[in-house]
Amino acid sequence: MKMLGKKMSTAVLSVAFIATPVVSMHALAAPVAASEQQATQNLVKQLTGLHSFSANFTQTTKSNGKKTVQKKGLTSQHLNQTFQGVMKVERPGKFFWETTSPSKQTIVTSGKTVWIYDPDLQQAVRQSLSDQVANTPALLLSGNTAQIMQSYHVTQPDRSKTYYTLKPKAKDSAFQNLTISFGANGVPSLMILNDSLGQTTTVSFSQVNKNAKIPASTFNFTPPKGTDIIDQ
Repeated sequence: MKMLGKKMSTAVLSVAFIATPVVSMHALAAPVAASEQQATQNLVKQLTGLHSFSANFTQTTKSNGKKTVQKKGLTSQHLNQTFQGVMKVERPGKFFWETTSPSKQTIVTSGKTVWIYDPDLQQAVRQSLSDQVANTPALLLSGNTAQIMQSYHVTQPDRSKTYYTLKPKAKDSAFQNLTISFGANGVPSLMILNDSLGQTTTVSFSQVNKNAKIPASTFNFTPPKGTDIIDQ
């Protein structure tokens, strides 16, 4: 939802090299990054093979110590807490994200409208999909590949590894960068989001089911009777 270290610095050899043990040059070699074009092509290929998937998730958000303001991102949350739930995606455009613990919230879309439902508040926020993607980066996993590539710069710090960092091209984005790591089965295993408020959100996925049939009703949402609907 590991291998996320910054670029390794190359070791500087000193004049004492002769007196030191011989070290394999392979061990000293820094990871070779892919070009932006290669990274983009690799990510597109990765997403193209992912038609649908479902998984459990664990999400933790930590602050860097600066004063922050609560905003709805992947889910509504308190800082330095851990949330758990389930995620279901069917590409393109269908997305279901439900936090089940310690509180409940649902984010769901069938392609155009995104609903954010909070049963405790009896409130449902209704937004257009294009507006909500900026605040809910997990929606990228259900998105149109061409649109994603138009909106983000993609880097692949190590071209031999299947993890990618996406940086929004828009200056007013709600997050600074998002790193997505894919497992051997071709599905996301980890996501790390750094937002504009100085917070880092880590989402790990487990019990992943790739390209399985998901009922269409999963992505439909009808506000329960008595729900306060807010259009944004």
